[in-house]
This record gives sequence, structure tokens and C-alpha cells, in this order.
Amino acid sequence: MLHVDLASDAARERAAFSLLNGEERERLEAFASAEPLRRFVLCRAALRAVLGEKLGCENEQLAFPTSEHGKPWATVDGVVAPIAFNVSHSGRHGLVAYAPEGRLGVDIEELRTRRRLDLLMDGALGPEERREVTARQGEEQIRFFFRLWTMKEAVLKAHGKGFLLDATSFEIPPAVRRGAAAGTLELPQEPGVTWQLEDLSSEHFVAALARGAG
Repeated sequence: MLHVDLASDAARERAAFSLLNGEERERLEAFASAEPLRRFVLCRAALRAVLGEKLGCENEQLAFPTSEHGKPWATVDGVVAPIAFNVSHSGRHGLVAYAPEGRLGVDIEELRTRRRLDLLMDGALGPEERREVTARQGEEQIRFFFRLWTMKEAVLKAHGKGFLLDATSFEIPPAVRRGAAAGTLELPQEPGVTWQLEDLSSEHFVAALARGAG
């Protein structure tokens, strides 16, 4: 796991930009503002650096095709690389997760005051999760909600077709909701496959990692 500092820094951003290939630089034209563009550049450069080290290849050899559902994978000189990875960012924090195999998802949310959690809960939480969130107040409620949110997002991203799944159709295990740092679950859409969850949160952000086989 690699944490990426996404604070504005012109020198770091220039160095990161120099690592991007032509296709990645073309993607920058689609960004409407400087902040998401900076996050993409810094996170993609960090991903390139760590995968290049783990795979023992030069930066120029790496490319990142995507599936029909938008999930990228790594190739080295056009050959699929034996590594799984996922990237997430929020505010000034980015995370790059990587592993030799399996399905991997990571999600991060910078902690800040947010309104209308009720709207977010509608599309994310099951009945017990909703009850437990609404029983809390203030900052405790925000942290608890986004702890559940990031775990579910990590699972959906690891699944590969996650955004076609209904996040309300499964719930985070009770022990994890009570504060356990790790746990396992099964998706109703994929019985028999165990997903491992890990809480990566700090005082500045809430984050989670999900791993699945195959």
C-alpha cells in the first residue's frame, strides 16, 4: 500500500507529468478543473513508479488498458503483467494498492463536513447499517458512515463489475461495524467467494481495502 500526498506542488506535478505516456496525457484534456487533474497525474505517476519497481520494468514499457467496465490492468510491452492494483483519492490523500494476484479494490474519503447523508445512505446501506448510522450524531456519524461506504466501494471496485451491483444488497459484517479492523463477507451475487476487508483509516481520512480471489 502506498499513500500519495496530493497537495499542490508544482515541482512534484511536473515530475509526475513527465512519467505519463501519450494516451494518459490526452486524457488530461477531459478534466474540467485543476484539482482532479492534479490528483490523476500524481496518482498515476505513483502507480507507474511502484509497479515499475515491483515488475522490474522501465516506465516506458508500462501501459494500462481498461475493461468494458472501466477497470484498468497493467501490461508490460503489451503483455498482461502478473499484478493486481487499484487506486483511490480524495482531497489531498491518494492510495495505491497492489498485490501479486487476485481482485483488489481500495477506497478513501477525506474527512470533512458533509450534508444530506440521508441521500447517500439511500444508495449505499442495508437496513441494519442505516439503523446504526442514524443512531449516531455529528462527527461520529460521519466517520461511521464513510467507514461503511469505503468498505463497500472497495468491494465493488475489486469485483470489477461493481458499479453494476447494488451496494444495498449486502452489509458489512457486524464485527467490523463494531470496530474490528478486518473481516470477511460474501456477496449474494457471487456465493462461495470470500472477500477480505481491511480498515485503513487514519485521523485524516477513512479508507478500506478489499481482496477477492480470481
